[in-house]
Amino acid sequence: MNAELLALASDRSQDLGDEAALRRVYADGPGETSLAKVADHLHPLYRPYIEASPFAVLATLGELGLDTSPRGDCPGFVRIADAHTLLLPDRRGNQRIDSLRNISRDPRVALLFLIPGVGEALRVNGTARISALPALCEQFAVDGKPPASVLVVQVSTVFFQCARAIKRSGLWNPAQHVEHGTLPSPGAILACLSRESIDSTAYDAALQARQAATLY
Repeated sequence: MNAELLALASDRSQDLGDEAALRRVYADGPGETSLAKVADHLHPLYRPYIEASPFAVLATLGELGLDTSPRGDCPGFVRIADAHTLLLPDRRGNQRIDSLRNISRDPRVALLFLIPGVGEALRVNGTARISALPALCEQFAVDGKPPASVLVVQVSTVFFQCARAIKRSGLWNPAQHVEHGTLPSPGAILACLSRESIDSTAYDAALQARQAATLY
């Protein structure tokens, strides 16, 4: 525990609790380009970002609070139906249905699209509904396996995020990739949190094959 850091973080004397306080610190405000890039639809110049992206983060809001969920597949796995509609298949996962449960209660969603090697990200905000229409799900089948449902996202705002965060993080720099095995394994985490009711060694040994067999 870093006692000094904790003490500083616990000091609320300089907290920024409203927009007026925020603007005293961020006095310059957004520049012209930060505002000009926002569109209320899937502009033709933004469509290629979605079509090239193999990975997105889905943010939802539920009665337990906010949630973010990684979504990924081959580039273009999120399809553009029209200038205001995105279609996101719900591929096989852990069956927790956190995002779907949240959307069933509150349709507001946000998506962050990332493209390997590209610094800019694409941010999309809107609302979503969950469709289990068989004919729609079949449109997203892989190896004959359709998703259980498809999110139909009605887009309200779209804009690109500048590359500063990606550059600072070195996210796409292979030299900064973390060595496999230097972090606690999924099996080790499960064994600890389950108080050893889950066998760490057996779980890790079967993990890669199990994931490969259940991607869809």
